[in-house]
Amino acid sequence: MSDLLPLSLRVEGRRVVVVGGGAVAARSVDGLLAAGADVVVVAPEVVPGLAALAAAGRVRLERRPYAEGDLDGAWLAVTATGLPAVDAAVSAEAERRRTWCVDRGDAGRATAWTPSVARVDDVVVAVSAGRDPRRAVRLRDGVAAALQAGDLPLRRSPARSSSRSGVQAGGAGRVALVGGGPGDPGLLTARGRRLLAEADVVVVDRLGPRSVLEELDDDVLVVDVGKTPGNHPVPQERINEVLVEHGLAGRAVVRLKGGDPYVFGRGGEELAACRAAGLEVEVVPGVTSAVSVPAAAGIPVTHRGVARGFTVLTGHEDLAATPALLAGVPVEAHTVVLLMGVSALAASARALVATGRPPTTPAAVVEDGYGPRQRTTLGTLATIADLAAERGVRAPAVVVVGDVVRLAPGWGAGAGPEARPGSPPGSQPG
Repeated sequence: MSDLLPLSLRVEGRRVVVVGGGAVAARSVDGLLAAGADVVVVAPEVVPGLAALAAAGRVRLERRPYAEGDLDGAWLAVTATGLPAVDAAVSAEAERRRTWCVDRGDAGRATAWTPSVARVDDVVVAVSAGRDPRRAVRLRDGVAAALQAGDLPLRRSPARSSSRSGVQAGGAGRVALVGGGPGDPGLLTARGRRLLAEADVVVVDRLGPRSVLEELDDDVLVVDVGKTPGNHPVPQERINEVLVEHGLAGRAVVRLKGGDPYVFGRGGEELAACRAAGLEVEVVPGVTSAVSVPAAAGIPVTHRGVARGFTVLTGHEDLAATPALLAGVPVEAHTVVLLMGVSALAASARALVATGRPPTTPAAVVEDGYGPRQRTTLGTLATIADLAAERGVRAPAVVVVGDVVRLAPGWGAGAGPEARPGSPPGSQPG
């Protein structure tokens, strides 16, 4: 059984005496100032950081050796001189005065210990590991990492108020637009996971990393607004209304989207709707499928000596009917990425040829990037639509056009793709 009683002390405005002027004492002073303490430092010599704090009026500095009586009026004492006799004298005076004392020179003699502290927003976790400071630091870092990643239950009780989650029930809450990446939960950012761990409501797309929903508390409301090609059961206007309604009800809302909210994700529209309603909004970028899905198939969108840049377009648009979309897109040493482009693939390929790309330009369609049915179909602008139709290619898929496609595994040395053994022509399993 431990002989220590864990406590948190309110030292704001209260006198705390720090004896010692070295680096260890300076670290103690930093923590005390962060807590609002009235700090007095007693030391004949001090490190530059302490001298600067004294010059700025943030601490009172007595440039002299410690003397009996220095702890008069102190609520807490810290001794860190590195001189055993002096530290012992400070501890002895503190004992006589019934003042708690942190003794950096002898933890066994101390009557108080400063734990290693992890702070994440308004959550403070103090770790004391059997008076072993290095062990405590390692544990603290582990706890902090788990808090930051959302691996620990950060969600606030609905009836409690918080400057971060909003206010008391009935007041304005908070909305976070979180990019979930291409679907693999491992590619969801740590910030995104943390916000999910705090959420009261999650509004989710079909292409987001839906497996993370299994980690939510049972009472978290999940609103599915997923779309499939040609089927949008929840229009964007209603999605905006859902975010605003729950936010104004004082809830912490996460809009979990596939890819990045601002890359054909209508995140800007949702942001505008929430801000117009007076809600606080945070945008968490995601790993966009425009880059990550080609990478999953071994295709970089830029490569030295091959492609100096890339353009991302929506494949929903009829590129032939809207030539302005391609008017400023370079032809040489440039990659074109089409999102949501399966249904219009043939028309898009013809439009790209019509704007100056040779029919032999390499092209690839990557289906279900990072998903269980990931598959890559390789061809050229002249052949890719027919190959995709033969293979039964279906959404979600990303189309890549340009010489970078030649870098994909399975592309032969000739003008066309080379299938892996056992694979149908023009295809490569992911």
